[in-house]
Amino acid sequence: MARSTHRGACPLDCPDTCTWQLTVEDGRAVEIRGDADHPFTRGALCGKVNRYLDAVNGPDRLTRPMVRVGPKGAGPIAFRPASWEEAVGRVAAGLTASIERHGPESILPFYFAGTMGDVQGYSMGQRLFAHLGASRLRTTICTAAANAALESLYGGMVGFEPESIVEARLIVLWGANLLSTHLHLWPFVQEARRRGAHVVAIDPLRTDTAGRSDTHIAPLPGTDGALALGLMRHVVDAGAADREWLDAYVDGWPELERRLADWPVERAAAECGLDPAVLRDLGDRIATTRPTAIKVGLGLQRHAGAGQAVRAICALPLVTGDFRYPGGGALCMTSGHFPAPAAPVMRPADLPQPSAREVNMSRLAAVLTGEADPPVTSLVVFDANPASTSPDQTRLRTGLNRADLFTVVLEQRWTDTCDYADVVLPATMQPEHLDLISSYGHHYTTLNLPATTPPGEALPNTEIFRRIAAALGLDHPRLRDSDEDIVRQVLAGGPVTFEELAERTYARTTGVAVGSAPFAKGGFPTPTGRARLHQPALARQGVDPLVGYTPPAQRHGDGLVLIAAAGRFFLNSTFGSLPWHEKKMGPPRIHLHPDDAAARGLADGAAVSVHNANGAFDAAVAVDDAARPGVAFTFKAYWARRSTGGNTVNAVTAVRDADLGGAPTFHDTRIELSPR
Repeated sequence: MARSTHRGACPLDCPDTCTWQLTVEDGRAVEIRGDADHPFTRGALCGKVNRYLDAVNGPDRLTRPMVRVGPKGAGPIAFRPASWEEAVGRVAAGLTASIERHGPESILPFYFAGTMGDVQGYSMGQRLFAHLGASRLRTTICTAAANAALESLYGGMVGFEPESIVEARLIVLWGANLLSTHLHLWPFVQEARRRGAHVVAIDPLRTDTAGRSDTHIAPLPGTDGALALGLMRHVVDAGAADREWLDAYVDGWPELERRLADWPVERAAAECGLDPAVLRDLGDRIATTRPTAIKVGLGLQRHAGAGQAVRAICALPLVTGDFRYPGGGALCMTSGHFPAPAAPVMRPADLPQPSAREVNMSRLAAVLTGEADPPVTSLVVFDANPASTSPDQTRLRTGLNRADLFTVVLEQRWTDTCDYADVVLPATMQPEHLDLISSYGHHYTTLNLPATTPPGEALPNTEIFRRIAAALGLDHPRLRDSDEDIVRQVLAGGPVTFEELAERTYARTTGVAVGSAPFAKGGFPTPTGRARLHQPALARQGVDPLVGYTPPAQRHGDGLVLIAAAGRFFLNSTFGSLPWHEKKMGPPRIHLHPDDAAARGLADGAAVSVHNANGAFDAAVAVDDAARPGVAFTFKAYWARRSTGGNTVNAVTAVRDADLGGAPTFHDTRIELSPR
C-alpha cells in the first residue's frame, strides 16, 4: 500500500489560511493534521477542518455531470447523469441563447469564497465571462463595507502586523469572535496577556471569545460607530490625543476634533445602550495604555452604518498614535499588504474584455426578480451556494425558479442551489487540484499541490471553464492557460517563485517584517502616505466624507434585533450537510434573553416560527443570557433543504445596502416569534 505525506493549504473563507499535512494511501487522503512548522497557524486546525476529510471522502460527492429532466426545485430526483460532452454542450447552448436574446450582459457569473484560491476561485471563470462581456459581479456579500472604509481611511486593507500583537498592552477585540473565526490569532493574544495585556471584547453577544476576555462590553447592534466616537472624545478630553503624530501623518484631524465636540460620553453611551461609566473605563484604558491593538471583526459591518463604523473604529488608533509602536494600531484584514492578483489573473491585459455593467451580488434576489435590465437569463454559480447564503431567500427562490433562467452550478456536493440548476458540474476539492492562497489574517502565501485522485469524473473549476470556453468557440491563449501558468502569473515579479513554493509550501510574501510597526512614520497606501479622517471622494457616493456615525436602518425597540453569528463547526455553507458538523452544531435555535422569552411566554426548547415581513424560518428557543435584552441570535450556514420548514435565517433578511461598498445588512434585521 503506497503511503505518502503532502503539505497543502486550507482553501476556506477564514483569515487563518492554515497549512496542513495530508497522509495519502493509494490516491486517497486518510489523515489530515496541521503543519506545526507554520509560524502563524503552528500545527492546529479548527474544529471544522479537523474533519475536512469527511467532506473530501464523503459518499455525497458529485462524481458525474447532471442535467435536469424534471421541475426546478425538486432536488436530485429531477436530474440524470450526462457525459461531459453533453453537459458542456448544454452550457454553451444556454449561454449562447442568452447572448442572442438579450446580449452578453444577460449572463451573470456568481461566485465567492467557497475557495479563496487565486487559481480555482478567481481566475479562469472570471476570464471567460469578462471576455464574453457578461455582467461583472460586484463581490459585496462579506467584506465590501470594510474594504471601502479601509480604502477611504488607510488607502487599503492594511493594519498592524498581526504577530506583533504580543507586544500590545491593551487588546480590543471589536466584533471579533476569534475562537470561531480567527482561531490562530488567539494564542498570540494569550501570549500578550501573559506579558500583562488586558483584553477587552466588544460584542453584542457573550461569545466564547468574550467569555474568555478580561472585560466584555455589549453595545446595541449597529452602534459601534457611536461607541468609537465617544471613546475618541474621551481620549481628547483626557489630553491623550497624539497631536504630534496626527499632524505629521493624518489628514482631517481638525475637522474630526470639531465633530467629537458633539459626541460626549453620555451621548455615545445612550446611543449604544450602555452605562456611561463603561465608556469612561475603557476610554481611560485607551488613553493611558501604549500600545493598544484593536482587532476589528467582520460581523459588525453587516448593518446600515457598517462603513462609518469601521472608519470610526479604525480612526481611534490614529488619534492615540498607536501605529507608532509594534503591536499598536488597528487591523481588520491584511489583504492590502499582498500584491493584488486581479490584473494578471482575473483580467489579463492582453485578453479582450468588452465593457459591461456591474451587478451587486448581495442584491441577487432583486436582480433575478426584475431589478436588472437587460434581465439575467443565464446564471453560472461556482464557489457559492446563494440559495442558502443570500438575503431575501423567499424572493430569491422565486427568481431561481424562473422558467426563462438557465442556471449552471459547479459543485462538490448537492446544495440548495443545485436544486434550481439546469446543469450541475462536479468540481474537485482542495487535495485534488493546484491552487495558490494568500491570507487576509496573516502575511504568508501557500501553494497547494494536488495530492489525491478526484472522485469519478470531477474536474477543477479551471478545467471546467476551459472546456466551456472551447465549446463556445473561444480560443484566446489566456483561456487555455494551465493552472501552473496562472500561479506563475500571480507570483511574477514577487519575492518567491513557483519552484520555491513547491519546495517550501508557504512563504512570507509581504514587505512587512514580523514584530514591526509598518506605519510608525506614516507610509499608508494613499497618494500622500497620510491616513485620511476626511475623504472628499466619499461625498460623490452620497456618504459623509468625515469619519462619523450612521445609525441602524431599523431602530431599536421595534421587535427583536436578530444577529446571525458564525458558529464553531460551520463555515458559511461549506459543512452544512455533513453529519458530524450538523451534530456538533445541533438543530437551528433562536437564542433569547430570559426577559424576552418570559415576555413572550416561551420556554427553553419551544418550537417557534421566527418571522418578519420578508419571510420566516423554524427554530427551537434557547433561553440564555448570552445576548442582552432586545437582541436575539442564531447561527448562520444551515442548509434550507436540511432544515425544518425548508428555510434558513436568510428568509428574514432583507435586500438592503449599507452606507459603503454596496454591502448587505444581514444583522440589521428585526424579528418576532410565534409558537408553532
